[in-house]
Amino acid sequence: MIRARTLTDARQQAHSNAELNWWLFMRVSGLILVFLILAHMYMTFLQVSEMDATFDAVVNKLSSPAWKLYDFLILSLGLMHGANGLRYVLEDHIRSRPNRAWLKMLMYTLIGLLFLYGTVGLIAI
Repeated sequence: MIRARTLTDARQQAHSNAELNWWLFMRVSGLILVFLILAHMYMTFLQVSEMDATFDAVVNKLSSPAWKLYDFLILSLGLMHGANGLRYVLEDHIRSRPNRAWLKMLMYTLIGLLFLYGTVGLIAI
């Protein structure tokens, strides 16, 4: 587990390239998610009046492949970022290896189901 604030410290603390890559992913995906979600909130709540925010308007917006890709990017980055953050929490607070393994397996199953459910929902519209 890397507890560094800078890339130089992270490289020194990393036990593997995978752990360093996940550390970098958390920083980059967090920054990207901030802008994606702020833009999504702007386009959803500020650009459209309450009278125009109907189910039909959302379905019409999601009929565009660009909007589907945009929402898929938020879905996938958000779930991966959240899953990796939860993995860090489990590594820090669950001392028993068997318990940690079961909880991680449950977490990955739930994240996979959420990803599948969200993807099917985006494709179905």
